[in-house]
Amino acid sequence: MKDTIVFSLSSSVKLTDEICAHLQIERSPVNIVQFSDGEILVEPEVSVRGKNVFIIQSTSRPVSENYMEVLIALDAMKRASAGEVTVVMPYYGYARQDRKARARQPITAKLMADLLSVAGADRVVTIDLHAPQIQGFFDIPIDDLSAVSIIGQYYRQMHFEDEVVIVSPDHGGATRARKLSDVIPNSTIAIIDKRRTQPNVAEAMSLIGDVEGKVAIIIDDIVDTGGSLVGGVKMLYDRGAKDVYCACTHGILSGPALDRIHNSDIRELVVTNSIELTDEMRKEPKLKQISIAYMLAKTIEAIVKRNPVSNIWQLFND
Repeated sequence: MKDTIVFSLSSSVKLTDEICAHLQIERSPVNIVQFSDGEILVEPEVSVRGKNVFIIQSTSRPVSENYMEVLIALDAMKRASAGEVTVVMPYYGYARQDRKARARQPITAKLMADLLSVAGADRVVTIDLHAPQIQGFFDIPIDDLSAVSIIGQYYRQMHFEDEVVIVSPDHGGATRARKLSDVIPNSTIAIIDKRRTQPNVAEAMSLIGDVEGKVAIIIDDIVDTGGSLVGGVKMLYDRGAKDVYCACTHGILSGPALDRIHNSDIRELVVTNSIELTDEMRKEPKLKQISIAYMLAKTIEAIVKRNPVSNIWQLFND
């Protein structure tokens, strides 16, 4: 890992420290200053000239502020003559604005991709984009990793005695459910047919598949307010599911999400550390966090050594 430098910005310090521990390197210091009027200054405190630089930052809440840190950091690295700069963005903010659902709406996911490129990113690494097609918004290389293998590894270790059914909370997530089913032996899939009436509000309509007497695992990329998730859990119990577990890559958990999860019949909600949990979230007994640090460390290692990133998945599927 010679000539490799890893920086963390404000939102991903703990995750970066885990990644650096796996890589057996030190996290490099960076000075981040926010002035009284809200302006941000990002200044690397080590030389990056000609180096392979990785900037790690999830653009979770506060989304726009965290994006500005990334953009300003990119500009600083390029002006300091960094060799190649990779942005590792486990959670890609604004990903849900990936199309014009109504007249006069922006496609902000594309705007963010353009900003990262213009600011100087040579490559972007992210995890479970809300829509895989967002990869096409970038004119630079992008690696869209998946946490499904890590989640599958976690559930395989639970050794369920009952039959398992993997449930997608909507039609768009059916491919994700199929991937999880592929790594959990003897599991089937089901799909919740729902429609979204307005942002953060979804109404579950019907179920495609059989969950009666089975252990159901709902898999999604994002849990935000938790409304549609809790509605889906209730539907599965109403259809005869024995137990309902839930998993997602990005636990945003905003607004009433924690209360909804705590008061629901969910056995457990598994999230990754793509977004750092607050102290209140860590106290919730139904919330379990698993780490993506090793996967990201092996990805960084593969990029530095010019090896295929796709080879990493075998590490979690055995």
